[in-house]
Amino acid sequence: MVIDANLYWIPEQIFTDEEMMDQFLREVPEESGWHGHWEQVAGTEGKKQIVLEKPQGCPNLNYVQGDYILEKQLADLDAAGVDKALLKVPGCHEWMGLEMCRIFNDGMYEAGKKSNGRLIPLAVVPPCGTEESLKELERCCKELGMKAVQVSAHYGKDYLDHERFAAFFEKVNELNMNVYVHHTPIPAEYQSFCAYNNVRRSYGRCVDQGLAVGREVFSDFFEKYPNIKMVHSMLGGGFFAIANMMFPNHAKGKEEVSRFKSDGGETKERFREHIYFEMSHAQPWGKEQLKCAVEVLGADHIIFGTSYPVRKEWLTGGPAFVRELDITEEEKEQILYKNAVGIYGI
Repeated sequence: MVIDANLYWIPEQIFTDEEMMDQFLREVPEESGWHGHWEQVAGTEGKKQIVLEKPQGCPNLNYVQGDYILEKQLADLDAAGVDKALLKVPGCHEWMGLEMCRIFNDGMYEAGKKSNGRLIPLAVVPPCGTEESLKELERCCKELGMKAVQVSAHYGKDYLDHERFAAFFEKVNELNMNVYVHHTPIPAEYQSFCAYNNVRRSYGRCVDQGLAVGREVFSDFFEKYPNIKMVHSMLGGGFFAIANMMFPNHAKGKEEVSRFKSDGGETKERFREHIYFEMSHAQPWGKEQLKCAVEVLGADHIIFGTSYPVRKEWLTGGPAFVRELDITEEEKEQILYKNAVGIYGI
């Protein structure tokens, strides 16, 4: 079996329904530096794309009409030899309001039904902790059968350990749902990442991931929410910094000044118990990088994912990319499906 833990979904209706498109773009938070618009895709006959920029003039997210058609998705899964896939929102959950989240949740649920269970939706809810948003989270879990919720690594300038998200995570913990954390192309402080496209869209994610994971494990987040496991997207490229550099070994001799926090290993244990990584975007970095991640994190903490439809080849070539690694067959099975089965209750 192969499970893709990161298949993007938005309603195709958004490209043809002017009112829905307007509502979606109105919610883009310009006060946080985001700007959104739609435009025609060059070289096509009227195909649209939504372009999201941060800061204005620097595109970070693109949603293209036709990429999210159910039959096309299922055909591409067949071509890739992928049995099931988790449906996710591609980045815009950082600002989507409750009404738009309901539209996405219902749409993903219907796509799951029409796919005969091959597509498995993850809930999307504003993490503001209002009564209505918590009701929507409970509806997704108890009525729609969603076993996990997807969130952004940060909202505005606040990462997930901020007190403003406490009521939301209390409910997630109560419902025994796990959490998929999607990293934005750039971290909360992004000025030095703006100038160059690949630095902004690729390395910016690494910094965002390091900040997000570090804040979760060094705060009291998992003491407050012990039932939650967090799956962080895109492996980050800086996983070694998270797994090793943030937890330096104790000094062998006596040091006059202690420059690093030492807590007897409790922080590293929280990291091992609660933090997992989904591997989409590992392919452009190469097999050496993914094999290093297996050695550093362990295959039991890495979950296969492709960010489809960002690049179709990451899906169609994804299973082979893992199977060609010089690791054990058990490790390959953990990455390709076993870890996802356990985390998402598939």
